[in-house]
Amino acid sequence: MPEVHDLGLMIDSRIPLIVIQSHEETRVLDTVTRLAIKKSLPLFSWTVTDGLKRLGFGFDLEQEDMLKDPEKVLEHIKRSHTASLFVLCDYHPFLDDEPKHIRLLKDIALTHRNNGHTVILLSHSLEIPGELRHLSANFKMRLPNADQLINIVREEAARWSQQHYGEKVKTDNKTLQQLVRNMSGVTFEEARRLARGAIFDDGAITQSDIPEVNRAKFELMEMEGVLSFEYDTAKFTDVGGLESLKKWLQQRRVAFVEGKSEAQLDPPKGIMLLGVQGGGKSLAAKAVAGMWGLPLLRMDMGALYNKFFGETERNMREALQLAELMSPCVLWIDEIEKGLGQDGNDQGVSKRVLGTLLTWMSENKHPVFLVATANNIKALPPELMRKGRIDEIFFVDLPTLEVRNIIFSIHLQKRGLAPANFDCALLAESTDGFTGAEIEQAVVSALYSAAALGQPLTTELVLEEISNTQPLSVVMAEDMFALRAWAAARCVPAD
Repeated sequence: MPEVHDLGLMIDSRIPLIVIQSHEETRVLDTVTRLAIKKSLPLFSWTVTDGLKRLGFGFDLEQEDMLKDPEKVLEHIKRSHTASLFVLCDYHPFLDDEPKHIRLLKDIALTHRNNGHTVILLSHSLEIPGELRHLSANFKMRLPNADQLINIVREEAARWSQQHYGEKVKTDNKTLQQLVRNMSGVTFEEARRLARGAIFDDGAITQSDIPEVNRAKFELMEMEGVLSFEYDTAKFTDVGGLESLKKWLQQRRVAFVEGKSEAQLDPPKGIMLLGVQGGGKSLAAKAVAGMWGLPLLRMDMGALYNKFFGETERNMREALQLAELMSPCVLWIDEIEKGLGQDGNDQGVSKRVLGTLLTWMSENKHPVFLVATANNIKALPPELMRKGRIDEIFFVDLPTLEVRNIIFSIHLQKRGLAPANFDCALLAESTDGFTGAEIEQAVVSALYSAAALGQPLTTELVLEEISNTQPLSVVMAEDMFALRAWAAARCVPAD
């Protein structure tokens, strides 16, 4: 086990206090036990329920009841003269506003050269007091790699097979590899839980299991708040047009999703989707995750901001760290200009948030593909859009005649209606200047009219709703013209 070697190096470096933050208490204790056997060191563990116990040697200490007390156990360690390893499990509550406990730990650390004790503080979360920080070091348990994840899936498949009279778990190599990629970033025990969830319901690992595994992984990491998990990712068959964007993404799929390329190409970093409101930017962002078979995380810029000084920047850092843990994934920042706009009325918060995001975009090495959508790109700082931070800026324009025809077919099919029963070509001609959202709303409104009349939906009813609609391209003609003119020479057309 590499952890045994790494932890041994820390002990050989004579570090008196070692902090391990992990939910895998059993695995950590097993690692420390292996190390103690290897180095012939006595090993003791302490919990507030069981007191101080010697691990692996079958006997307890004298005055065990007394050693359940968090203060008494530190006094015992301080008096002990035999160099030993002590693992204190969940000791973190006894370090909050407890100066005597902190002082006892400091005394133990300062006399390390004489007594040789190493105290390991093991907890799911622990903030080491300032007095002990220079006397301690953090140790992080390794997460399973791809080979170990495959072995975990195979072990859980074998367990399911034993319980079902030798029946084999059904899957294919492509789905198995995708499952393993999406399980990266979790602990060994969490990986087993995810594998069981994918296998034990039907004895198969299929594409339908991938979104469930992604959502379960998101819940395990307790990411709710600034980030939300988008369960329903769209397929590009649900998106009319955007052929240039689809081609661009298809060319980069293997390099990003599988992390390999014959030409040793750098994996793509992200894109900016600029366009008119209702043009399909959000749907396209969802479709990136659906096309690549990756989890989609949405950053809520409203939840990011906090009234307390420094909290907003910390929220951004934590959100980006959590996205890295969920990698490979797509990180969608919707209407990014509302969170990073340069209005100068927020005491510099947006500038500090921008600095955090820019640093991450330049230095990030994890497979997190950024998709930012914007309606007003002029409100964004130029350094956000330079090459090297994002790969391309795509402009989602008003749909063409051909694309409008496709959009009508899509929305009719989604509602169980056959496009062949409608004159989609006429509908497309009648909606010049309409966005995809406005076309969908025309179909929805016509369905309400049909229901009120007690008759099936017809082309005439849809045309009537179209005639009653003033599209955004008319209501805000000047702004729309300026946006399209600006984008014509500066962006890549998404269609």
